[in-house]
This record gives sequence, C-alpha cells and structure tokens, in this order.
Amino acid sequence: MRNGGQLLVECLVALGARKAFGVPGESYLAVLDALHDTHGKLDYVLCRQEGGASFMAAAFGKLTGQPGLCMVTRGPGATNAAIGVHTAMQDSVPMILFVGQVGTDMKGREAFQELDYRAVFGTMAKWAVEIDRIERIPEILARAWSTAISGRPGPVVVALPEDMLTSMTDAAPLRGPVEITEPHPDPAAMERLREMLAGAERPLILYGGCNWKGQGTRPIQRFAEASDIPVVSVFRYQDQFDNHSPSFCGEAGVGMMPHVKALIREADVILAINARFGENATDGYTLLDVPQPRQRLIHVHGSDREIGKVYCPELAIQSGPNAFAEALGALAPVKGRWGAWRAEGRVAYEAGFDLPDLPSPVDMGKVCAHLRATLPEDMIVTNGAGNFAIWSGRFLKFGPEARLLAPQSGAMGYGVPAAIAAKLVHPAKTVLCFAGDGDFQMTSQELASAAQAGAQPIILVLNNGIYGTIRAHQERNYPTRVSGTEMTANPDFAALARAYGFHGERVERTEDFAAAFERALASPTGAVLDLVISPEALTPRQTLSQMREGALAAGKGR
Repeated sequence: MRNGGQLLVECLVALGARKAFGVPGESYLAVLDALHDTHGKLDYVLCRQEGGASFMAAAFGKLTGQPGLCMVTRGPGATNAAIGVHTAMQDSVPMILFVGQVGTDMKGREAFQELDYRAVFGTMAKWAVEIDRIERIPEILARAWSTAISGRPGPVVVALPEDMLTSMTDAAPLRGPVEITEPHPDPAAMERLREMLAGAERPLILYGGCNWKGQGTRPIQRFAEASDIPVVSVFRYQDQFDNHSPSFCGEAGVGMMPHVKALIREADVILAINARFGENATDGYTLLDVPQPRQRLIHVHGSDREIGKVYCPELAIQSGPNAFAEALGALAPVKGRWGAWRAEGRVAYEAGFDLPDLPSPVDMGKVCAHLRATLPEDMIVTNGAGNFAIWSGRFLKFGPEARLLAPQSGAMGYGVPAAIAAKLVHPAKTVLCFAGDGDFQMTSQELASAAQAGAQPIILVLNNGIYGTIRAHQERNYPTRVSGTEMTANPDFAALARAYGFHGERVERTEDFAAAFERALASPTGAVLDLVISPEALTPRQTLSQMREGALAAGKGR
C-alpha cells in the first residue's frame, strides 16, 4: 500500500522524469514527502516564484524534448504558473503542470484557493484534467506524458485534490513510458513533393518546432544544399538549422528582415516542415493569403490539427519532423534555375550582420561580434522578450550544436529561468542569457534558485532604463507623449547579483566588455554583467530620435 503522493512520484520516476521545478504548498505535501526519497533520481528544484518555476519547466521541455515538470499549489500558485503554460503552448513544447487542489469533499463551494482548473486552463493547455479516483493516477499520468510529447507537443495540467494524495491504494505504479513512433510520410506523397519542388522557379523551405531528435534537420540541410534551395526558420527556431550553411537565409519573426519577407512572398513553392503558421512567421498573415495562399504550399506536420488550420496546403503530409527529415534526405536532389534566388537570400542574411556604430556607451553590435567570435559551438543562449532580444535572435549564429531558448509567446522574464534550467541540464556548457533591465526584473529573484541548485549561467542585462518595445511603439504612434515606459529607479544590478552570490560587474564602455566577459566565463558562481545602453540605441539601425522624427513628419504628433 502507498498513498497517492507516493504513487504519483513513483510513476514519474518510471516515466523517466529527472527534474521537477516548483514552489511548495500545503495542497501537495504528500508529493513533497514522496520526493524526499528520490534525490538523484527525481530532483525537486526549489524556485522563488511559480512563474519562474513554470518558465524553467517550459525551457526544460524545449531543450530536452521530455516534459518539463512544474509543481505548484492551488489558486495563487496555479495562476502564477499560468505564464509558463501559455509559453509552452505557443512554443509547442512538452510540459506538465501539477497543481494542488482542494479535497473532493469541498469541491464546488469556493473553498480556500479553489479553482476549476479545467475551466482556467482549458483553452491554454493541450489537456487539463483533475484526478478524482486515486487508482487512476497511473492511467492519468501515462496519458498526460504521452499527450505532452506527441503530435504537436504542448503543456498538460493535472489537478491533484488533496485527498487523492493522502488516501492509500494498492494500485501499481507505471513500469515505464509509452514509446511513440513518429508517423512516417507516404512514399507517394514524397514523390509528389519532389515533383512540386522540381517544377518550381523559386522554391523555399520553411521549418520550425522544437521536437527534433538525433540528426534533426541535418538531412534537410543536405537536401537543401544539394538542391540549392533557401531555408528560413520560423520565429525563434533558427537554432534548429546550421546558420553557417549556404542555404540558411534567416528567421521569419518579429521585425522580419526585408529579404526574408521577399523570400516568402515571392516563393512559388513553399515546403513548410514542422511549422506552426503563427502571426510572426507570416508578418501578420500578410505574406500568404488566407486561407488559400498564392504560393503552392506543402505542409508537413505531426499533428492533423495544424495542417489546414490557417492555410489550405496543396499537399498535406502528416509526419513527425524527424521521420520526414530522413525521408527528404533520401530523395535525389532537385535541380532548377533558382541558384541566384538562394544566393541573394544568403548574401542579404550575411549583410544583416554589418552595423553602423551605435550611439551608446556599450555598443551591442560590437558586443555581438565579439560573442560570435568567442562563444563555443555548443553554447546555449536564452532570452525573454523586448527590443533587446533582437541581439540574441538576429546577431548571433547558431551552429549544429548550439541552442536558443526563447519564447514565441513574447513572455518577459523567460530568459533567466530558462538559463537556470539549461545549466542544470548541461552544467558543463556555456549558458548565456540576454535580458533587458525590465525583463530581468520580472524573474531576477530566481538567481537565488540558481545559487541553491548550483546553476551558474552568465546573464547580460541590457540596461537602458526603459521598456524598449513599448517605447518604440509610443515614439512611432504617439511621439513626444511618453507615458509609463521609463524606469527611473532601477537597482544596482551588479550589487544585486553579488547579493545572490553571483559575480556582478557593471560595464560602461564597449572596449571593457571583452575582459568583463572573460571574468564572467571564469567565475565559478555564474555572473551578471550590467551593460550600460543608451535609450537612443533602441534598435540596431534606427535611433529613438529618428523614430520620433519620422512619426512627427508623418503628422502623428500633437
């Protein structure tokens, strides 16, 4: 006999779970008690706020392909953790959020911290469920795990009534996870695909998604290079294809480069692989007509719910990304007269790294040039959301061993927890987080979690004293009427880092960055570098003043 908390933890260990991120609560004390005996098998990473814990779980799922686990208490704990669930859903990453719940004898009375979790998370998660019989714990956990990793991966929310965790049962725990074989593409469909590409004048490959394994996109790279076809990533998935390949031409995301827009708009055949057609990858659904694009569309996805959701493809192939990549790599290359089309895209991508000097004490263009030259090939880069994220997303190059953990949801505060999770998964790798000063303060308390867990990322705080993204919109739409975007009372970030046990340093000049970064790399405690950035250097190619002047010239000022 065992109680429900013990049964749940034993099932998680059998499924292969190794980390759980959380904040403790009285509603799941029996689970915490069971975790006492799983050190070295299933470790509980104590976090300082549920939003940080859920971000860590989402980042863990994105990095590993296994469900990232988050454990929180009922009510306030669950609502704090909701941001990680939304992020995991938009990122298509596997995650399971376990939430304590009032006992079944109190349900429906609005008991202390009671919520209806199916209602709260029903449209936010891939599946939301509440366990109402203790003997069903193994069944529900098996389904939650499989649901999180299959098809289009995503988050699952499991509510745990307190009496389900404290009651006793003789139900046997799970023996192991279900092995899910990816659906493979139909050979006839692959021949049809090859015919469509061979008949194209301007073919394009667009890829996305996080559930790549083994060789990942390398077979796609071989086919693209042999066929001289340009390749573009969807928003924040450029790390899944070797950016040094002559076929790689950039990212379809926020602030999309003109040449990427042109590649998508002017393509006559688009092969979209594992890609969710979101707003950012389509420039607000303008680059392809809804629902029937002018381009001949081939859409490959593991989930039937994604195929045809926005755009009607001419050829739809339901296949897992890895199985499809192998099938594409086995095809004979296609030949056409589109070599110049690919070359122009690559030249434009490379030219995007050439920047003017920026009007800032620390010039991020030069900082990123130094990082491109010095970061190891297996680096892991993280960021949250804000104008600053253009530096990690657009001005670094990701080789086949590098990873980028960045939220498609545009969630501020993701970068620091993601860096902590990454460092716990790969303690020997260099993990570098880009954070704006506003973004950093969303989850800076998780530095305590990092210190306690022995995680030592390096964090660059791009400190310009403003909420940059919103300020940019203000300058373009309401010039001279700045409201609610200036931070005039930021803390001393270097001192704050030292208070948490990190190496902390303020960098006030571009020429001081290289030495400071070397000290950060050498620090055994991790590091926070506070980079002094001028608000004028809000974007790589347009100053804040130029935005304002352009808006005034367009008659938007009052």
